[in-house]
Amino acid sequence: MSFDEIYEGAVEEGKEPKKLFKQVYDGAIIATSYAEILLTQAIKKHGGDKEVRYPDTAYYLPVIRALSGEDVTTIGQLPAILNKKRAQIYEELTFENARLAGEATLYAAEIIEALQYIDTDQPYEEPWLGFISDPVVRKYGIKMVDWTIPGEAVIIGRAKDSKAAAKIVSKLMGQGMMIFLSDEIIEQLYEENVKLGLDYIAYPLGNFTQVVHAANYALRAGMMFGNITPGETDAQRDYQRRRIMAFVIHLGERDDVKTAAEFGCIYCGFPVVTDQVLGEGEELNDWYVSEPDYDKIVKLAMEIRGVKLTNIDIDIPINQGPAFEGETIRKGDMYYEMGNNKSEAFELVRMVDADHIEDGKIEVVGPETDEFNEGDKIPIGLVVDIYGRKMQEDFESVLERRVHYFINYGEGLWHVNQRDTVWMRISKEAIAKGFKFHDYGEILIAKYKSEFPAIVDRVQVTIYTDAAKVSEMHQEAKAIYKRRDERLKELKDEKVDTFYSCLLCQSFAPNHVCILTPERVGLCGAVSWLDAKAAYEIDPTGANQPVIKGEAIDPVKGMWQSCNDYFYKESHQTLEEVNLYTMMDRPMTSCGCFESIMAVIPEANGIAIATRNHSGMTPCGMTFSTLAGSCGGGVQTPGFMGIGRAYLTSGKFLPADGGRARIVWMPTELKDEIRDEFNRLCEEDGLGPNFIDKIADETIGETSEEILPWLEEQGHPALTMDFIMGE
Repeated sequence: MSFDEIYEGAVEEGKEPKKLFKQVYDGAIIATSYAEILLTQAIKKHGGDKEVRYPDTAYYLPVIRALSGEDVTTIGQLPAILNKKRAQIYEELTFENARLAGEATLYAAEIIEALQYIDTDQPYEEPWLGFISDPVVRKYGIKMVDWTIPGEAVIIGRAKDSKAAAKIVSKLMGQGMMIFLSDEIIEQLYEENVKLGLDYIAYPLGNFTQVVHAANYALRAGMMFGNITPGETDAQRDYQRRRIMAFVIHLGERDDVKTAAEFGCIYCGFPVVTDQVLGEGEELNDWYVSEPDYDKIVKLAMEIRGVKLTNIDIDIPINQGPAFEGETIRKGDMYYEMGNNKSEAFELVRMVDADHIEDGKIEVVGPETDEFNEGDKIPIGLVVDIYGRKMQEDFESVLERRVHYFINYGEGLWHVNQRDTVWMRISKEAIAKGFKFHDYGEILIAKYKSEFPAIVDRVQVTIYTDAAKVSEMHQEAKAIYKRRDERLKELKDEKVDTFYSCLLCQSFAPNHVCILTPERVGLCGAVSWLDAKAAYEIDPTGANQPVIKGEAIDPVKGMWQSCNDYFYKESHQTLEEVNLYTMMDRPMTSCGCFESIMAVIPEANGIAIATRNHSGMTPCGMTFSTLAGSCGGGVQTPGFMGIGRAYLTSGKFLPADGGRARIVWMPTELKDEIRDEFNRLCEEDGLGPNFIDKIADETIGETSEEILPWLEEQGHPALTMDFIMGE
């Protein structure tokens, strides 16, 4: 479908909304004129050679980079770009001209905002966020590709009152939407104590032109995941229309500049719904429409954009959805705490037969929340019994890991770790709203049935809070954990005859293909071989498909003809050969939502591991954001590869390249996370019991020149291995 076709029907012949188009024209003139004034002042003050950039991004000024292709690095480059866009603001009041004026307004807003970052990476004070960095965009990539986050809502203006604002945003959060906020609504939401910020995927961008950071977020997704070449405007707009399910809600008084900016969103395929009554000549079918009823405005916006909801309503006294997954409950906000060596705690999902389950039953064995005192350290055991005709014991651990996500989706609930290292908290706010232990069962039953309908037929949940019973059931859980661990030890790549594919990210990265093996987790870190096997049982036509191994072409590098055939077909004939066990020769592709990136450091004859959480420089001369920009989007990039963190402790970690002995640098936060298991495996590899301490980190240096002398002092083995780049 062409762009002209998607806009067909918006304007009836002879009924053009001239008044609306005139507002866009006037707004674009105001915005570009203001940008010109600020740009002239900046050049006079700093000179044309002054650097201009946003922090922690590989995409320069993303609106300009995505739509025009320019790599803007200095202020002096901007006047010509702005003048070109000013020249496309035409007086003739047509829909097409209004869209072009909208695009020019986005450019003006991007320039105005970029100038705020000339002398600082943080021009705005809290709670405003301003520009959102690349690592955040990538962090939520996997949740967008699997539709956990079904779309993006951009809210501009001021609601009729703060309670109405909170109701709209809370509804969007409960439906799983990513939310961008601009103008007075931010203050209204804080008045009602609505949780906002990066951890809640509800971004308070700021006032006025800060709204452009919603647009540059969406456009970066096209370059990151879709591998859209910068400057290919039609391809980028097509990607936005098909894959970024975004819309704009405008609340309160309208003005010409905001209307022009909203037409920049329409230019990208995102419709606008306002709560204002539009007069004659102001409404545009399916693109700029009115809905004054706050109970209907969200539903209408989603219908127009075609957003399909994935979250479900659960009868509990707190809100729930992926918006709350990143919520942290600090000690002062905590009412109860469970686990983390403060009390005995465990969780267990087990398969049972049909005679040993009562579907939908929830039982609390021991005191309920209102029978404990604030601040108590409560023993807890969560036991989820599942019966399903297609259920397998191998799926128990897969489903058990979902407990973490399902509980964290509850507002005021906090959960980390798994099995009997679990640590949970319930906030004072959740208790005040009436949350009970019983509600854990409501969440788990609803989510298991909705997300795993093909393998889950019946669910029963028992929550143990009686200390003696927790200890008794904990012993039973330990026996099951042990049995599973023994089974997992048998799951080696050589001992299975089937790998599984993962094409989830093709909704964002059309040519990217993952092959998952027992010893090679997906680069997002969220999908393992067992996950994919379970997903295939759930949906035999879905994103995870079996790939029969057959004979290996190269068992060291990890190449199979069956995998090559699959890669070629599913990458749309862009990949002919792929090796699973090397990053140097035809490696696996990367989509963009990887947890970490491996990069070769030739001077050290090894590799560095960069993570999303480390925003500083790495010894390969690039930050994580810059590295990610060079190897995402489904392309093969020898010497660079995205990975899930768990791959660092895999038995198949780069065997063709020298394995873990090649790692010469990683951030301290990654070292701390993997230390124990990593050291155990390194000792098995003959690298000594504390090999991780021979790996440099940012405290040693962030350049190859800084870390090389230290690596030599440590006697790091990479320095004496065969040259990693080959002859």
